[in-house]
Formats: sequence, structure tokens, C-alpha cells
Amino acid sequence: MSESDAPLCRFETIVLATDGSEFSESAENVALDLAQRCGARLIVARIIRTDTQHDALSPPRSHEASVAGQADLDALEKRAREVGIDASMILRHGVDRHQEIVAIAEEFKAGLIVIGRRDRGDLSRLMVGDSTRKVVGLAPCNVMIVPRGAQAPHRGLLVGTDGSDLGDQAARAAIELASYCKLPITIVSVAVPGQNEERRQEGVQAIQRLQGEAREKGLEADATFEEGRPEITLLEVAARDHRDLVVVGSHGRTGLKRLLMGSVSERVIGGADCPVLVVKNV
Repeated sequence: MSESDAPLCRFETIVLATDGSEFSESAENVALDLAQRCGARLIVARIIRTDTQHDALSPPRSHEASVAGQADLDALEKRAREVGIDASMILRHGVDRHQEIVAIAEEFKAGLIVIGRRDRGDLSRLMVGDSTRKVVGLAPCNVMIVPRGAQAPHRGLLVGTDGSDLGDQAARAAIELASYCKLPITIVSVAVPGQNEERRQEGVQAIQRLQGEAREKGLEADATFEEGRPEITLLEVAARDHRDLVVVGSHGRTGLKRLLMGSVSERVIGGADCPVLVVKNV
């Protein structure tokens, strides 16, 4: 299989990044669900943030955090084993949580990182959370961001495309995942007001083409062309069509100087009530 033909949603190994807080609880549930459904190996990563200067002055506090973290991992491992998931627990200390998570994903050649969303932002601002943004920006694989209170997808997927190569890649990854989970999919193209007719037609042709690909795989697939602000429209269509996973594209490893995944994608993540899968162009 050539690199271009390789699956866009490899789920043989999933890395769950958790900090044991209420913001990670839903991510834990989603990762366990996906690992069970896909027969994936689950790597659970708990990173104890290390302040070198502070920890040198107060080693008992660092030890307490490690003990608590290991207890949380033991509980997650028990949950995973009870439902037949092959799970490994990793407890690490590090100054930068995102770097440790990315390193673990690289080490285990993960196909997906699942992480909770700590901050909820309104759609006019970029409020994903700095650590989550950096994980998405630097990850060697796709990343699923799970807001507090969200559940694993069970109603359907929605993916947006503009007819570009990146949009097609995100859509095909969504089609693969819909096949894994046996869920319907909605493929959306959103034209901004004033967009020229050529670009609009590219969007229409893209959703029709991708709808055909999804149906060839036996999926229930809808295609819809909308007009408006993409980040708002995608979430409105997801709510209207009862889709509980949104798939968006990213520009790949952006480097430390530019960790945004694209303003539309980041605003979708910040405003979504359901998990959002960011498909990496890596």
C-alpha cells in the first residue's frame, strides 16, 4: 500500500491524554468506547506537570500528585480490562504536557489522540486552550477533542469540505470512521456570502463526489450546500441533522510559531458540544 493510499483513520492504537479532572472525564469515556468498537490498543497517558524550581522546594507535593495520578490510571485500566480492551498506562513528569503527549503518540505510532477540551469559547474568539491547541498543532496523527459532557458518537458524523485537497482528505477520513462505527454521515460545503460562482460550484461538486464515495461503501450519506459563516453553519447543520461528531481538517504540523489549525477549525472546536475530530495533513 502506498503512502497516498494509507488509511486516514488508523485506529489500531489510540492515545488518551487525561489529567484526571472533570474536563477529561468525557474524553476518557469516548476513548474507551472507540477502542472497544474498533478493537484498538489504548495507551492512557497521565502527565504530571513539573515545575522544576517548585518541585525542588516541595517534593512531597510532586509525590502526592504521582500517587493520585497512578490511582486514576489503575481505575482506568480496570475499566478497560473489564470490556476487553488492550490497555497500557503511562505516568510521566514533564514541564510541557503537550510535548509529552506528542512524544507518546510518536513512540507508539498512534493513529489517534483523544483529549478533553478545558475551555469553552464563544465563536467570535479562539478559546480552545493553549495545551490542546499545541497538541493538535504538533501531533503526528489525527486528534479528537472532547468537550465536557460529550458522549461517544452514536447518531452520525458531519464533515465540512470546500473542494480542496485538504477538505477531501478530511471527508474521506470521516467516511472511513463512519464505516468503522456503522453510522450515517452528512457532507457539507459552506459558501461565504459573496463567494464567486466557480468556488461555489467546486463545493457542490465536492459534496456530490464524496457522497457517491460514501454510498459506495454502503453508508447512509447526505450532501448539503449551505451559505453563511462556516464555523457557525457547520455546527447548526450538525444540530439540525442530529450528528454527534464533527470532522474538520488541519494543515498538519504547523511548528511552534504557528499552532493554529485554521480559524474555522479552531472555532468549530471551541463552539462544539460534541467531539470534534481534526484530520491532520501529515
